[in-house]
Amino acid sequence: MADVHPGAGKQASPDALTNIPRLVTAYFAGKPDVADPAQRVAFGTSGHRGTSFKNTFNEGHILATTQAICDYRREKGLTGPLFIGIDTHALAEPALVSAVEVFAANGVDIMIDKDGGYTPTPVISHAILTYNKGRTSGLADGVVITPSHNPPEDGGYKYNPPHGGPADTDVTGVVEKRANAYLADGLKGVKRIDYAKALKSSNVHATDFVTPYVADLGNVVDLDLVKSAGIKIGIDPLGGAAVHYWHPIIERYGLKATVVNEAIDPTFRFMTVDWDGKIRMDCSSPYAMASLIAMRDRFDVAFANDTDADRHGIVTRSGGLMNPNHYLATAISYLFAHRPNWGRDAAIGKTVVSSSIIDRVAKKLGRKLVETPVGFKWFVDGLLTGGFGFGGEESAGASFLRRDGGVWTTDKDGVILGLLAAEIMAKTGRDPSQLFNDLTAEFGVPHYARIDVAATGPQKNILKSVTPEQLGLKDLAGDPVRATLSKAPGNGQPFGGIKVETDFGWFAARPSGTEDVYKIYAESFRSTEHLTRIQEEAKAGLAKVFGA
Repeated sequence: MADVHPGAGKQASPDALTNIPRLVTAYFAGKPDVADPAQRVAFGTSGHRGTSFKNTFNEGHILATTQAICDYRREKGLTGPLFIGIDTHALAEPALVSAVEVFAANGVDIMIDKDGGYTPTPVISHAILTYNKGRTSGLADGVVITPSHNPPEDGGYKYNPPHGGPADTDVTGVVEKRANAYLADGLKGVKRIDYAKALKSSNVHATDFVTPYVADLGNVVDLDLVKSAGIKIGIDPLGGAAVHYWHPIIERYGLKATVVNEAIDPTFRFMTVDWDGKIRMDCSSPYAMASLIAMRDRFDVAFANDTDADRHGIVTRSGGLMNPNHYLATAISYLFAHRPNWGRDAAIGKTVVSSSIIDRVAKKLGRKLVETPVGFKWFVDGLLTGGFGFGGEESAGASFLRRDGGVWTTDKDGVILGLLAAEIMAKTGRDPSQLFNDLTAEFGVPHYARIDVAATGPQKNILKSVTPEQLGLKDLAGDPVRATLSKAPGNGQPFGGIKVETDFGWFAARPSGTEDVYKIYAESFRSTEHLTRIQEEAKAGLAKVFGA
């Protein structure tokens, strides 16, 4: 990580806040230049993202992408309703208007929040799966308008097919190509009707998203136990889409919980700024989470979610903000010991860049571990069928099965991961940080970090396709290399980089999709000094490949 900004962890200064009127004006006034690759529709692991200030997220992008989704639905025979959720970013509301105008003009039945409110990503996944249960035709799908934890000036648009999880590249590639063709042709062929007319049409349906999701939560987390134990919970929605879900949850289940911040403000002026001085609703960042961390002594356990509530940040009285990898390992250890109705074959899903303490926990549990490329899409099928009891990413995103072993969501759900922390404490009498300390006493202490290294475009392209033979490392930081991988061992899929493992540490390197850097994820079970040595030898080894 680069040098930490002097304002990190402090309130943003007024002059650093986004000018929302200008941002929204740019959304409608700006016209993307399709000759510029940066201004084209581009689906990453979480949909199309950008900002209207740079003509990377404008009305044209949403109109074209929505029409492309309509075309895809028609070609695939998808005739069920489409559930739409938005978060609290300023560009979500105008993008919703654009999407509704196109969906309605195409005769798609769309379900939007009945109160004009915000809807978290996991709620949309839950709604899709609930509707599609037992159906073989007329299947539902969904769209979530969110850039996740990104800064206030960003917008995002992602599509979830009938399986309820993030769309894979076989879908997003088609949508992206079609959307860019519409942009290049001046939006010719995009169907659209006036927003007021669309709202009055028979295709737009006001929907209660809150009640079904809240009513079902007790089937995935033991909230009766949390109530009876009287666990004191602190909750910070970080000004995001879950803000109006917490009071219904608290009231329905009788929880002893406090929502510490209920503000909704598109500038997110209440946030403490991240490591680089930018506002991000990143619930895994100690700088963005400074306010909740400061309150930790008021609660038995506290947690926050990012803006679309698909990520979680767990704060304990004993340890402060938990590293996401540490909480994943703790949650896995607890769940597989306290979910007797999960199938014996239910596996644990993790990404190739997640901590290998999860491997050690899985081995003790006698559970199969499935290591996948980065991206939650790789866990969708397993969660849908019950083949995975748990799927989690190092970036604080995870979901798990219902208590009876059925599917809950096939997208990340930060709400249930937060509530699980309270269940863990209610059941064991100890907080997740204390339980993680038990794991380290048994399996060793993992020293984990991610750093960015400058890289040119050609170097990033080399890294995408580098082979174990090209890297050729025989030992790493004093230990013999036991495996060098360019494909995820869990499913044999390439992960666009390289991973080198020893018995006491590992590193993985992947190029950034948006910056002139590559990322080194590394871990040591010896010491921080050993971790640094792994990182340095990783850089040296890759430098030789780039220079070859």
